[in-house]
Amino acid sequence: MNYASFTAADGTETWGIIEDGRAYDLGPSGSNLAPTLRAAIEQGLFGGLGDKFRAAPARDEEDITFLPAITNPGKIICIGVNYRSHQNETGKAAHQKEQKAPTIFTRFADSQMGHLQAAQMPATTNEFDYEGEMALVVGKEGFHVSEEDAMDLVAGYAAYNDFSVRDWQLATTQWTPGKNFPGTGGFGPYLVPAPDLGDVKELTLETRVNGEIRQKASVADLYFSIPQLISYVTGFTKLSPGDVIVTGTPGGVGRFMTPPGLLSAGDVVEVEVTGLGVLRNTVELAS
Repeated sequence: MNYASFTAADGTETWGIIEDGRAYDLGPSGSNLAPTLRAAIEQGLFGGLGDKFRAAPARDEEDITFLPAITNPGKIICIGVNYRSHQNETGKAAHQKEQKAPTIFTRFADSQMGHLQAAQMPATTNEFDYEGEMALVVGKEGFHVSEEDAMDLVAGYAAYNDFSVRDWQLATTQWTPGKNFPGTGGFGPYLVPAPDLGDVKELTLETRVNGEIRQKASVADLYFSIPQLISYVTGFTKLSPGDVIVTGTPGGVGRFMTPPGLLSAGDVVEVEVTGLGVLRNTVELAS
């Protein structure tokens, strides 16, 4: 089942379920079951509505404006260089025997945008890049969670595009500046409950630029698995419903292509993950 956050025709920020091209409004401008999708997760409504949502006011999907799948996460934890194919292209794999802990950086909630919203390329850079990823959304509070219990924390999954301003990212060893420009965190279009997807290791992630496949990998290629990531992250911070972990990008990013395949205004970037829909953003030069 596809959940989404969106803006209704009257400008109200709301959320609901999208089925067969129709958006059923379960938020403030509709059935008002909860103010946000994050609140719906907190209240135990996510994934548990059955067919009741069909009684909600509905409109065509083309008449809504998508917002980030979770508009107000308390934490966005991003994992760097976490696919083996990406480790190989960066040269990281050749210089280490075994990575003992994941590389972590944070993204701010107000840097995100939804499906079909423009990705904002800063006018000051020529090094704007894509990173197609799969994100997980936390469904309940967790701290010091074991790998064996980690999957119980996952509410659902969504596609993510961690657009990166490479010159800012690589100016120092700390990546945060290059990952937090406005309009650079594509998130959506849908948030799909974990039970609907089965074994996520069997999912495939594909990123396309203007229709050209740039990244394609199985989620099984993750160096640190999802249980390992959750256990590690909850080892140093408490996670709460609606928090997001962005699990990493495969090989094929623009910076490491020959010649480099970095982005320009007008490029259309799509991230597709099996069962999660297609996240599409067009690059726009920021004012």
